[in-house]
Amino acid sequence: MTRNLSRHIFRILTGIALLTILWGCSVVKYSFSGTSIQPDVKSITINFFEYTAQRVNPSLSNDLTEAIRTQFRKMTSLEQVDMDGDMEISGAITGYDVRASAVTANEVAAQNRLTISIKLEFTNRKYPEDDFEKSFSGYADYDSMQSIDAVESSLCAEIIEKLVDDIFNATVANW
Repeated sequence: MTRNLSRHIFRILTGIALLTILWGCSVVKYSFSGTSIQPDVKSITINFFEYTAQRVNPSLSNDLTEAIRTQFRKMTSLEQVDMDGDMEISGAITGYDVRASAVTANEVAAQNRLTISIKLEFTNRKYPEDDFEKSFSGYADYDSMQSIDAVESSLCAEIIEKLVDDIFNATVANW
């Protein structure tokens, strides 16, 4: 009986050792933030998002760019560099539109929707098969009794948060 117990313990310890070795040698690094960044990828360049939308919001490019940089600082250990990072994010704000999203029986807008659209280009210099170009958009609704000027900054902050999550997930979380 002691011999069977010894064999059983040996098998368990061997299994644990093999799992530890396989985990330590894995090709992709996983973290608690949900990212899957290869271990040899050390830096990222996040370029300023240009503003090409017809309707003007003078602070949106800066706000979006800084929010993306902050997210990567908080959620990854990648060093942010001005140029030639192992990964690179660039893009443009292509749409900034306000439209009615709900209409009353009298054909009057009950709610309006602010929509922000961006085009993103992601480059992974170490793993070019991960490169992509993709469009993202986010929106927030507000009561039509309010002017866009009164709610614009809070709506933009809400939409930027959604866009940053989408960008982060698409680039390094592989969702």
